[in-house]
Amino acid sequence: MTELERLEAMLRARPTSLSNEQRREAYEAQGDRFPLAGDVAVEQVDAYGVSAEWTSTPDASSDKVILYLHGGGYVWGSLKSHRHLVSEVGRAAAMRTLALDYRLAPEFPFPHALDDAVCGYRFVADSGFRADQVAVVGDSAGAGLAAALLVRLKELGMQQPACALLFSPWVDMRATSESYNVNAKRDPVLSRDIMQFLAEQYLGERPRETPLASPVFADLSGIAPLIIFVGATECLLDDAIALTRAAGLADVSVHLEVWPTMFHIWPTYHQLLAEGRRAVARAGWLLREAMERERDAV
Repeated sequence: MTELERLEAMLRARPTSLSNEQRREAYEAQGDRFPLAGDVAVEQVDAYGVSAEWTSTPDASSDKVILYLHGGGYVWGSLKSHRHLVSEVGRAAAMRTLALDYRLAPEFPFPHALDDAVCGYRFVADSGFRADQVAVVGDSAGAGLAAALLVRLKELGMQQPACALLFSPWVDMRATSESYNVNAKRDPVLSRDIMQFLAEQYLGERPRETPLASPVFADLSGIAPLIIFVGATECLLDDAIALTRAAGLADVSVHLEVWPTMFHIWPTYHQLLAEGRRAVARAGWLLREAMERERDAV
C-alpha cells in the first residue's frame, strides 16, 4: 500500500456523525498529531480583537509576511489545528506568518469571519508591512475567506496584498458543481452533504450566492493576483476552476495548478505525504516569486 493509499484509508475511517463540538475537538487533536518543528517560534497576539499568532523560522524575512486563514468550513479549525501547516508554508516562503483565530459559525455566522479577516489585515498593515509585502494564504473555507477578503478590501478602498494563495478553495456555497458527483467516491474528505451543512451553519437563511461568502459570484476586478492549488480527486475541483474563470474574465492574473490523484488540502498532511511536502515547497516558491514581481512593479 502506498503512502497515499494509507492516508486515504485513514481519512475514510474517521467517524462522520460528529457534533460541531466533537469535530472541533478532532481538529484540535490534529494539532497534537502533527507537532511543530523545533525551530519554529510562536508568539500569541491580539489583532484588534481577534486572537492570532505569529510564527517564524530562522530564515524568515523581517519585511515579508503571510496572513493565514485556516480551513474548517467556517465552523471548525483553529490556530492549533493548522499551526503545523502555517509554519511550514512560512518556512518554504521564508516569511513570517500571522494566523487568525477568526470567529466560527454557527455561533458567529457570516459576516463575522470576514470582519475578523479585515481586522487581521489592518493589524498586519499597522505592524509595519506595506501591502506589497503581504501575501494572504488560506485553505478550503479559509481560501474562500481569503478571496472574499480581497473583494472586501477593494470595497473599503484599501490596498490589495501582493497576492493570495488558495489551497483547495471553497468559493461556491451552493455545492452543486459536477465535481461533487464525479469525485463523490474519490474524495476521502468532503461530500456534498457536508458542504451543504456547513453552508447552512455559516449563511443561515442568506442566499448561497451571497458574493462575500461565495466569491465566485463577486466582482473580482481589481483584486490581487491569485495562485490556486486544487486536487484532481476532490469535490471542490470545480470551485477552483470556476474561480479561475471568473478571475480571468475580470482581468485578474491567475495561476491554477491541478494536482493529479490529490485530495482536499493534501498539503495539511505534509508530514505523511511526499506530495504534501512538494506542494508546500512549491507554494513557498510561488509566494516568493509573486512578492519579487510585486516589488519590481512598485
